[in-house]
Amino acid sequence: MEWILYVSVALIAVAFAVVSIFLVKALKSLDQTLKHTAETVERLPGQIDGLTNEATILLHQTNQLAEDIQEKTGALNSTFHAVREAGDSLRMVNETVKDTTETVSHQVRKQSDKITEAVRWGNTLFALWNKWQAQKRNKHTYNQVKTEQTY
Repeated sequence: MEWILYVSVALIAVAFAVVSIFLVKALKSLDQTLKHTAETVERLPGQIDGLTNEATILLHQTNQLAEDIQEKTGALNSTFHAVREAGDSLRMVNETVKDTTETVSHQVRKQSDKITEAVRWGNTLFALWNKWQAQKRNKHTYNQVKTEQTY
């Protein structure tokens, strides 16, 4: 029975040794992790300072850009105002042309009978003129033929 006691103590010693080995490995791994964390934390202030400087420069440039845009927008306002006035002027010219066209169209419709009659008289006079010219040519041709026959 005594031997059970010795075997139990031996098993406890082996178990303690195995637990100690795993515990040492875990502690070494934890030590390496803590070292890396400490190095990262040491570099962090420098990186934060760099980021702060870059953010300050970027903010300053953004402010300058916003001021420049505001100045240029102010300069463009007068241009837009001039374009708007030109558009208003063109609209007024278009309305005037439209009114004039409507007035002329109305007058033409009103005077269409007189215009038609004038065109007819013109065509009649033109036809009479052409007949008179044709008769004059025929008479002249007739006189020439008669004169040539007498010789």
